[in-house]
Amino acid sequence: MICIPIIANNLADALHDMTEASKVADIVELRIDYIKNVDLKRLLEKRTKPVIVTNRPVREGGKFDGGEEERIALLKLAVQLQADYVDVEHDSMQHIRRDTVHRVPTKIIVSYHNFRETPNDLTDIYKRLSQSGADIVKIVTHANNITDNVRIYQLLQQSQMPVISFCMGELGIISRILYKRFGSYLTFASLQTGKESAPGQINIHELLNTYQAQKQDKRSTIYGLIGNPVSHSISPIIHNTLFREMNFNSIYVPFKVDTIGDFMREFRKLDIKGYSVTIPHKESVINHLDTIDPMAKKIGAVNTIVNMDGQLIGFNTDCEAAIKVLEGVDQVCSRGERSFAITKDVHLRGKKVTIVGAGGVARAIAFGLKECEAQITIINRNYERAQSLARDVGCFSRKFNDPQALDTEILINATPVGMYPKINETPIDKDKLKPDMIVFDTIYNPIETKLLRDAKTQGCTTINGLTMFAYQAAAQFKLWTGKMPSIEIIEEIAYKHLA
Repeated sequence: MICIPIIANNLADALHDMTEASKVADIVELRIDYIKNVDLKRLLEKRTKPVIVTNRPVREGGKFDGGEEERIALLKLAVQLQADYVDVEHDSMQHIRRDTVHRVPTKIIVSYHNFRETPNDLTDIYKRLSQSGADIVKIVTHANNITDNVRIYQLLQQSQMPVISFCMGELGIISRILYKRFGSYLTFASLQTGKESAPGQINIHELLNTYQAQKQDKRSTIYGLIGNPVSHSISPIIHNTLFREMNFNSIYVPFKVDTIGDFMREFRKLDIKGYSVTIPHKESVINHLDTIDPMAKKIGAVNTIVNMDGQLIGFNTDCEAAIKVLEGVDQVCSRGERSFAITKDVHLRGKKVTIVGAGGVARAIAFGLKECEAQITIINRNYERAQSLARDVGCFSRKFNDPQALDTEILINATPVGMYPKINETPIDKDKLKPDMIVFDTIYNPIETKLLRDAKTQGCTTINGLTMFAYQAAAQFKLWTGKMPSIEIIEEIAYKHLA
């Protein structure tokens, strides 16, 4: 079930928001600690969906700053008025005894919140709360590491009674999204952005539309994006839409990962069926896989992982995608306000190509171009990394500001410079771009980066990263599911969202 908290500070707004929330939520939480001069009787009379009444004190992250006796009295009133659920803090349960709710249909939720961490004694906390006489246990903690979500998952798998449990904060978002798969009694989503009652709460429309939470169940297979940052990525929208359209009971979520080794070790416990891998983990993830596809091994970078019967196998779909784009079209495609040019029948053999960057994307493109016998030069602000990649590929490297570095026919940006939200940055100064260049930016968000805008004004042919993204995403999807989706559909979904 999905619960929307109402955090309005006055009765009129609370009634309005309760009506709006009831249109899309399974349950509504009345946070009466937010409401001044609350009229609980009227609020409950107006409900059209089950309601949780919560009167959270400041010590538990709430807004009620009055006396404890007054706070508990409001919770007891909620029971008398037959609220569907009443949330009682773990250190206040002695005031709401079972005889208080005898022959009353109200269910009691006993709750524990930790806004600092996910403690090591989750099982002990659960045991203590489960013996309190409540109907439902709620344990909510703060995620300081994405692996804290695994501990919440393990707690839910071991529980013997209804439990609401997830992690707060940005690193805990996945436990909110995967609540059915994890086994939580319910999850919380805000009515809209800006109306969150706790850190990391996503809005109801994102939960329902991007992550299709209502279609999720305990058998749903999980896929996801490993990276840092991941908030800019449209991969969840793309893959979840494809899963829905192609009738797969699957869900794709973002994993913001700092330490790749810890993540790969702990998340094996969740039986994730596949991953996309992005900056900065395309190279470092290799050491934590069971098998590497020969091409990915040659490149030295992985952007796709497949879980095959517990064995994690690494692949690289960036390489083929980039080459397809560069060998693509000599036409201008227009869809609404979008227009971009891609080169048709470009014979890459012998072409002078300069790649900006020395990370995973640069490696994939460089090895692909090497197969096509292009003349490749690597430049990077860290010259040692450029030299290292050039040695691996068997091509040239130059210092970033070397004038000869941009004596090229094709310029490829394989760095994150210019990616959302830093959309006014560019890796190459405008005056260094020449009219006869083809300028390819692998970034797809925004569709037209500052580099591409500058290149257009200089008369260059420009290629954005959207088509490359579509090719590599389609190849990933096929590796995971055995089914090849339409490139055109992926582009349409992406453009609709990014535009």
